[in-house]
Amino acid sequence: MVSILTFGQAEKLPNIVILATGGTIAGAGASATGSAYTSGQVKIDAMIDAVPNIRKLANLKGEQIANVGSQDMSVKVWLDLANRINQLLAGNDVDGIVITHGTDTQEETAFFLNLVVKSDKPVVLTGSMRPSTALSAEGPLNLYNAVAVAANPKSKGYGVMVVMNDEIHSAHGVKKMITTPVQTFQSPEEGMLGTVIFGDVEFFHKSFGINTVNSEFSIDGVKALPRVDIVYACADASPDLIDIMVNAGAKGIVIAGVGDGNMNAGTLEAAKRATAKGIPVVRATRVPIGAVLINGEVVDKDYGTVSSDELNPQKARVLLMLALLKQRSREDLQKLFIEY
Repeated sequence: MVSILTFGQAEKLPNIVILATGGTIAGAGASATGSAYTSGQVKIDAMIDAVPNIRKLANLKGEQIANVGSQDMSVKVWLDLANRINQLLAGNDVDGIVITHGTDTQEETAFFLNLVVKSDKPVVLTGSMRPSTALSAEGPLNLYNAVAVAANPKSKGYGVMVVMNDEIHSAHGVKKMITTPVQTFQSPEEGMLGTVIFGDVEFFHKSFGINTVNSEFSIDGVKALPRVDIVYACADASPDLIDIMVNAGAKGIVIAGVGDGNMNAGTLEAAKRATAKGIPVVRATRVPIGAVLINGEVVDKDYGTVSSDELNPQKARVLLMLALLKQRSREDLQKLFIEY
């Protein structure tokens, strides 16, 4: 059922809904120059009211979907968020969506939505690296720019985007690359989609991979996703970690491998035991930049494994969770990781 919203129509402007989930952008601390703060302290209406001229960009409505630091983001919130987006964008009264979100897991939420949102209307995530009470907090400008991108007719058909630090990134390509500085989000393989400077939007190229209206994935009627765990490879890694995850009920496993998605001999054998039991194992890499080669140093067909291609471990986990909503062969899974 489509929810009809009432927007103020003093001007002929796009209708944008801002869905808030918490994060640093809604955080508050005791000191303007200290690093300590608590996420999710400011509600969405107060955040909107704190941004000068933002209502000149669009007719705005805010909804509070969650109010957590993104380290506590959950599959339940993902499903609630995606279902609400699909509900809102199915009608003619909403032209785009902005989501405020913590930065720790923002790329995962963006990629999840990129696979399950069923509209080509703009969906834009934003956040901040400094809480609202900090000196030079960048959240208000990030929110302003995110609304500008969502309200711009040129933004249609780009899939889900992340707007931070005057840059527009695709959900497929964006990665959190630095711990605390404002330039944390980058797209090292495919480059940023474009820029947004005080609301002035410019796109350079389209995003990579199948997404949104062209995606095969659907969450209609889905209440939970299959459990998928990540193993972090390192020197002399314990191979029993994979066995433990399988015994604990994991339906799929992602390896944050060394180099080209590699792992030591014992872990490779554990991966082979898992795939022999029908538990898919995807080889990603802990290295920040680069693709994992199919049948490279690890010959996937010999171990039953799948290459993550360009997806980092956390995004590979998202894709595998959705893929496992139906029965698939190893070859089917590999095709998905190439195409998405």
